[in-house]
Amino acid sequence: MGALVVLTACIPGGDRQRPPSSRPAPEARADSRDPATRQCHAELARNSVEFRALEDRRFENGCSALGAVQLLEIGTPVTNLGAMTCPLARQFARWTRESVQPAARQWLGTTVRRIETFGTYACRSVNSRPGARLSEHAYANAVDVSAFLLDDGRRVTVQQGWNGGDERVRQFLPAIHQGGCRRFNIGLGPDSDAYHYNHMHFDMGRGPYCR
Repeated sequence: MGALVVLTACIPGGDRQRPPSSRPAPEARADSRDPATRQCHAELARNSVEFRALEDRRFENGCSALGAVQLLEIGTPVTNLGAMTCPLARQFARWTRESVQPAARQWLGTTVRRIETFGTYACRSVNSRPGARLSEHAYANAVDVSAFLLDDGRRVTVQQGWNGGDERVRQFLPAIHQGGCRRFNIGLGPDSDAYHYNHMHFDMGRGPYCR
């Protein structure tokens, strides 16, 4: 079916501060035939999420996109979304609806017109050291969120807003980061390490871990 969109995601090394307990060998990945994947498709449909199921793909170096979907409509436009495992897509749609939009109304007095991301699938390891484990991005199981365009015309970026001068933005960004930590297995933001200074990383790998 559709081709995968390969985009720059976290800078290599961005996951290195996860505790050792969250870094076992990756478990088997659910493919499109897995009952859990089909159940996830049904959940997306029940929540009025429009998506396209993608064919299972396996790449060199152990990278893959199994049981992946392409999100088409979740109620808020999102840039740069490529292949996402269905559980990641399901949680991303929930996070947008249940965390991002309510927090924008509470802290910023408006709603989000568009979410900007650095992408999802990228075949790479977590750092450049020989033998380093693959990132969850290499399994289409992670997304990096970088900015938000608001309905009143403002653009809020993680890089400038996290420690910026607008107190309302400093409340909004950590609020949705924490909301992400409640919905994804892993949540990393600018306070986690220098590699995440300009985005929030969420994935469905082994967790929970939030920083």
